[in-house]
Amino acid sequence: MFSKTCEYGLRAVIFIAQQAKTNKKVSISAISEAIDSPQAFTAKVLQQLTKHKIVQSIKGPFGGFFIEEKNLKTISLSHIVQVLDGDGIYTGCGLGLQQCNDKEPCPLHFKFINIRENLKKMLENTTLLELSSDKNIANYYLKN
Repeated sequence: MFSKTCEYGLRAVIFIAQQAKTNKKVSISAISEAIDSPQAFTAKVLQQLTKHKIVQSIKGPFGGFFIEEKNLKTISLSHIVQVLDGDGIYTGCGLGLQQCNDKEPCPLHFKFINIRENLKKMLENTTLLELSSDKNIANYYLKN
């Protein structure tokens, strides 16, 4: 459903958000290890997220990636998906066909509309604060 870039981006941002509660900055190596992603790939994804102000970074020995705690309540998962994958997940065909629409539907078209709408609502209504504050956070996994 999401691209690999988006999957790793979501995992990385959730990991960074979890560290925000302790005002911790995390290194690229710590992030890539926590989400089981190649370090160079993780760096490229985080570069996009930094450019769009989803995460911040500071260089140097006491630097790393972080999200200001005040931003945790305003950044939703849909922001991250929009930056990394665009809005194709909300408009694209469930089978990946280019010409799928109401006039020329694929076999899943009308069933997939509800799935896309529910996914959009979930992504828009789930903030990083919610994911980083969950009391079950210790039971969540971010790697394969």
